[in-house]
Amino acid sequence: GSTEQVWGQLFQQAGGQYKPTRLVAYEGGTQTACGMGQAAMGPFYCPGDQMIYIDPDFFDELSRRFGAPGDAAQAYVIAHEVGHHIQNLEGTLDRAQASQAKLGQAEGNQVQVGVELQADCYAGVWAKRSGALEQGDIEEGMRAAEAIGDDTLQKQTQGRVVPESFTHGSSAQRMEALNRGLSTGNPASCNYAR
Repeated sequence: GSTEQVWGQLFQQAGGQYKPTRLVAYEGGTQTACGMGQAAMGPFYCPGDQMIYIDPDFFDELSRRFGAPGDAAQAYVIAHEVGHHIQNLEGTLDRAQASQAKLGQAEGNQVQVGVELQADCYAGVWAKRSGALEQGDIEEGMRAAEAIGDDTLQKQTQGRVVPESFTHGSSAQRMEALNRGLSTGNPASCNYAR
């Protein structure tokens, strides 16, 4: 409900109306308008049905495997996915997809990184404006952003980092984007996506 309040106010201030997304919890796999969603994919937003999908077991993995426990880390992940919903409503996802269709793989990945960093920044905007931050929450969110950066994940899984294959951004980029949203509370400062 907090994301609906924050984004509803922001859209209203801009002269628009916010259409809320819905969060769908599932186990293992589920059918979506974007195809079959599987827990191995992690949380995701489907523009086709404007819903966020998450297997709650991901939060255990976030805590145990990625070393990012806590309710603020979980809230960051959900707020990031709500950020994709905002991008969908604003037309950012369509523009990014059209741009990617004209580019090679590495350049298309860079466009996707911009989309992901903007969603991280939007998560920070929500956190700043929600008024719900408690002692240690910023650190929890930052730890989660760091843990799921492409460089960190690639080091863990491949033992090496391949920057041209990044699709979500490095740990440092993700932390900077989240911090930008947190420090400004202004969605206009989240100008990562092309």
